[in-house]
Amino acid sequence: MSSPVLGYRLLRTGKWRTDWAGRFGRTPPLPDSSRPTLLLHGVSVGEINATRELADRLGRSRPPGVDLVISATTNTGFDRARTLYEGRYPVVRFPFDFSWMVRRFLDTVRPDAVALMELEVWPNLARECGEREIPLAVVNGRLSPSSFRHYRWARPFVRPMFRSLAAVGVQTETYGRRFQALGVPADRISVTDTMKWDTVKLADDVEGSTALAEALGIDRSRPLIVAGSTGPGEEAMLLEGRPRDVQLMLVPRKPERFHEVARLAPGMVRRSLNPDGGRGPGGDLFLLDTMGELTKAYALSDVAIVGRSFVPLGGSDPIEAIALGRPTVMGPHHENFRDVVRAFRDAGGIQVTDRPMEAARELLAHPDERAAMAERGRGVIRERQGATERTTQLLYDLLDLSQEDA
Repeated sequence: MSSPVLGYRLLRTGKWRTDWAGRFGRTPPLPDSSRPTLLLHGVSVGEINATRELADRLGRSRPPGVDLVISATTNTGFDRARTLYEGRYPVVRFPFDFSWMVRRFLDTVRPDAVALMELEVWPNLARECGEREIPLAVVNGRLSPSSFRHYRWARPFVRPMFRSLAAVGVQTETYGRRFQALGVPADRISVTDTMKWDTVKLADDVEGSTALAEALGIDRSRPLIVAGSTGPGEEAMLLEGRPRDVQLMLVPRKPERFHEVARLAPGMVRRSLNPDGGRGPGGDLFLLDTMGELTKAYALSDVAIVGRSFVPLGGSDPIEAIALGRPTVMGPHHENFRDVVRAFRDAGGIQVTDRPMEAARELLAHPDERAAMAERGRGVIRERQGATERTTQLLYDLLDLSQEDA
């Protein structure tokens, strides 16, 4: 939870090529405005993606309205934020949590409130916001069991930081109890559900998916399994269990693992080698080693497998694949999305197993069950949408605005 640790990780993982000025709190001047400014922060790609519907709602507000500034921590999150928002809202780099860097950053952005996606509470940020009387909130909040254990171990030190939060909108009651145990007063916590239910679109296809299939040489007449957001050890397991008559696309979660995964199967077709389109070489094995194309890949699949869940990494988000009407398989290690997976599982809208290829093979053999599973999953999404509306109201209250004003 310290910025020196983050700096070390940047160097260790080779991500030292970054916006160092921004990380040290040097932010380009922002336009003056008479409207309240909300700083909306997401750490990386997942958190930034979850801001889309919320930013759209706040951005559509009528006068006096809200001025949005979007910030991100990681390089991939910052790039994703620029893709989504550049030209609409200022996109800035979130600084290291040293007091003088945070002060410099806040002096430039001048927010009237700060909303942190999921967690990402830092002690110097909390202290500086408190001294400036800037309300600090967590939205779409969650605290995984491992994060909760780490914070509880340091509770005497982090309690003032959590107690300073003006509002916390959490995804589940369990997360709410964890925030309260760390010091957030109960009357500042509300259960809003996860905004990820709202950021997906129920669609059968995605723009650009056909071009992706063409660029890789995927045979659309043959079954395709897409394994998304995979983690270490999972790709080898999936390759070993792959039915020989089925195409498989691997999509590692972290770009620094692309070369490692490619070495597992020499001759695997790589997206990065044909980025500009044209008919690709085709084959049975594909590696999506580019960023921002997982949705297109899921749209091409006959069965989706959601990674980081067959090894103890907490799981990845299954909502997107299910929203696209794809029958979805996930592993038993999905602690980061426990409530989401439970909702799908209770409705029969997902299959949880430690033998993903056997499950995929069975689904491919029964098209009617694939379609029924996909529709049951979509029904869960329809029922659970609405978290963004509740979060919007929480932020209006923080800024002392009504939705009629905004």
